[in-house]
Amino acid sequence: MLSKSLQRGVTLIEIMIGLVIIAILFGLAANNYSDWIQNQQIRTAAMSIENGLQTARGEAVKLNGSVRFTLCDVANGLVTSSWEVLAASAVAVPAASVACAKSTAVNPGEILVQERSGQEGSRMAQVATNAAVPAVVASPIAADGSSTVTFNSYGRVVANINGGAASIAVIEITTPTGTRPLWIEIGTGGNIRMCDPSPLLPANDPRRC
Repeated sequence: MLSKSLQRGVTLIEIMIGLVIIAILFGLAANNYSDWIQNQQIRTAAMSIENGLQTARGEAVKLNGSVRFTLCDVANGLVTSSWEVLAASAVAVPAASVACAKSTAVNPGEILVQERSGQEGSRMAQVATNAAVPAVVASPIAADGSSTVTFNSYGRVVANINGGAASIAVIEITTPTGTRPLWIEIGTGGNIRMCDPSPLLPANDPRRC
């Protein structure tokens, strides 16, 4: 009596099903990875801007004079995550700007202290500013074109020295498809705070705006 041979291998249908499953999993992973990249760029930009603000405030106290932090307008009128810290100096010679190459941020009587280009790890970051903290925290920030904040020798926010433009009070950092925007709040006393506007955070969470 002849024994039946066992079938080995897989059928074409099984291969196709396996490929479809792999494609679905790859698509889900790609979307999650894209979101993660954009959220990381939001945090990178927010941390950079916060550090720039702290640098400006510290330099104002150290130099016992006015120092301003400015977000650079380098993209067809859009404020970006690039920034400069500029100190008032009677003997200053305006330095060539790299981060704000297309702007006129460095004025006569100022010296470039520090700068950072948004191309360094946060090129997709989008920045909006306004001159007052919104009454409803979860509402979007309406951009008003503010791009500068000036600190005095006490580290407090004072009127800007570049034409009296409104000072930055809140900075919102987002990306086109990022899911975790961040805000930076600047008080009149000079205190600087990064926070999360997500309504999912408890009201007593110190991270919440």
